[in-house]
Amino acid sequence: MKRRPPFGMPEGIVLLAAPEGWRHSVLTVDGGMHCGRLTDVPINAGPAGARAAAAAMVVGLARDFHKARVDVIWDPPQEPGSWTGQITVAASPPNALGQTTS
Repeated sequence: MKRRPPFGMPEGIVLLAAPEGWRHSVLTVDGGMHCGRLTDVPINAGPAGARAAAAAMVVGLARDFHKARVDVIWDPPQEPGSWTGQITVAASPPNALGQTTS
């Protein structure tokens, strides 16, 4: 019996600057949400570093739990201290024969 991953495939992310550090909410295709703080990012880290760490976290989650390669595309900021990003499945790399892999 195949076990279901502990949460759905990520489809979006919200990143917020907060006094206690950078907060994130990962939205999933099945309507779930995974929220927390970027613990490996210093409180005084700039937005570019926080976005890079959040994207790396999502890429790792998709790889580890769903065996999928994803890309995070950040939307232009709508308000200070807040960013949203769209998560898309990356195209599979070609194998040695030039065929795509699944």
